Amino acid sequence: MLLITCPYCGPRSEEEFAYGGEGHIARPADTDGLSDDEWADYLFMRTNPKGVHYERWVHAHGCRRWFNAVRDTATNEFLAFYRVDEKKPEIDR
Repeated sequence: MLLITCPYCGPRSEEEFAYGGEGHIARPADTDGLSDDEWADYLFMRTNPKGVHYERWVHAHGCRRWFNAVRDTATNEFLAFYRVDEKKPEIDR
C-alpha cells in the first residue's frame, strides 16, 4: 500500500485517490486550428519516463480536490506533493 499525502488533508491510503495522468499538460489555445494529428498528439501522447514524473491526482474519497505529485516511476516513491496553484518543484535524481 502506498501512502499519498493530500496537500489539503494530509497522509492517506492510496485507495482514497485516483490517478489523473501526466501533470502540467497545457491545452492548446486554438483548438479549432489544430490538425487531426496535432489534436491526437495533445490528447494521447504523453511522456513515459523511467524516473521523475510529474502527475495529477484527485483525492476521490476525501476532499475531492485535485493536486500534483512528483513520483519516481522506477521505485514508485513519491518525491513531492503540491497544490495545483503552486509552482512545479524542480527535482533532480
